[in-house]
Amino acid sequence: MKIVVNGGTDLIGSKTVAILRRGWSRFVAASPKSGVNSITGEGVKEAMAGAQVVIDLANWPSFEDKAVLVFFQISGRNLLAAEAAASVRHHVALSIVGIDRADNGYFRAKLTQEKLIETSGIPYTIIRATQFMEFLAESPIRARMETSSGFRTACSSPSRQTTLLPSSPRWRSPRRETASSRSPARNAHRLTKSSPAI
Repeated sequence: MKIVVNGGTDLIGSKTVAILRRGWSRFVAASPKSGVNSITGEGVKEAMAGAQVVIDLANWPSFEDKAVLVFFQISGRNLLAAEAAASVRHHVALSIVGIDRADNGYFRAKLTQEKLIETSGIPYTIIRATQFMEFLAESPIRARMETSSGFRTACSSPSRQTTLLPSSPRWRSPRRETASSRSPARNAHRLTKSSPAI
């Protein structure tokens, strides 16, 4: 089975590729550096040829509202169109916990990406993970969430996921956010949404 990792040289993509290298022979670390550009469409068709699974981990370096929205719209449409043409069997995308409960441009862009995937007709899994310290340190999302939602970061280790904890002791934990065609995820800080499995 061939796997394409879009954003294969980015922060999370490079870690995913490193795991695949340990025991997976057929995979493509797709990125502009390797000649696969999901914005321009360059090399996308060729990368998808013969692929069964696509893992989309690409990210845009700018957190400016319009720029990141355009990125996820164009990249998502180009990827999904190429996947449909190549009869890709499953699409996996990384998203963020709580994006439907916070109001900022980056989260709206990720919601747009999710909707494109959900309406593509391609079997999919969307994994909503908690924020990563590496991203929070360089983005406006941390400040916005702390200011508007009263959250503080609870994990300081850059090698682990970040869990956002409430600053108010009266805050109650929301119900677990899981929606899957299989069994619900056990981690209350992770949302997995799936269409029929491969």
